Amino acid sequence: MLTAKQHELLLFIQKRLEESGISPSFEEMKEALDLKSKSGVHRLISALEERGFIGRLPNRARALEVLKQPEDVITSRAANDAVGSVTTPPASTPQAANDVIEIPLHGKIAAGAPIEALEGNQVLPVPAALLGSGDHYALEVSGDSMIEAGIFDGDFALVKRANTARDGEIVVALVRGEEATLKYLHHDGGNIRLDPANAALDPQVYNDAEVEVQGKLAGLLRRYN
Repeated sequence: MLTAKQHELLLFIQKRLEESGISPSFEEMKEALDLKSKSGVHRLISALEERGFIGRLPNRARALEVLKQPEDVITSRAANDAVGSVTTPPASTPQAANDVIEIPLHGKIAAGAPIEALEGNQVLPVPAALLGSGDHYALEVSGDSMIEAGIFDGDFALVKRANTARDGEIVVALVRGEEATLKYLHHDGGNIRLDPANAALDPQVYNDAEVEVQGKLAGLLRRYN
């Protein structure tokens, strides 16, 4: 059996997911349940999680999903559907759509002359709304060759993993297996042309075999100090 507060919180989370697809924040849950501190919310969340009523979505800071509901919650919607003390929610039950996802942060990427793409074990928290489907990673931009595309030194490029791209797309290109750069991609006969977005700089032309596409630009994050 759930306590009154546990039951109230479960209903509140479910309602918010149905209305917006976004799980409520701990501050919103605290206010909705008239609790004095967020620690009370943490205890309720932990209790619901231990009992299997809610789960946390992987790689997200606070996103929750409702896994099952008490009998009276189901009965209030469809009296003949509830069987036993708990049941799973309908398949259409929404899940949180735009919380924060942690993606790998792999060092710096040149927006200028190619530099080495550093591998590391850092992660970057990113609003899920900025990312679509697929596998993503982040690189810190170094240089000014893409400023006319709105990409500046110190920005974080959010990259969708891919090994092919269409002409005109902004890609992470690995040059000669050791240097990476962020540029517009163009196929030019048997060559690959990597175009900057800076009128003061010239395109870089390589043999097709020298360039490997490692991803396509999906978005940007910028810090303001």
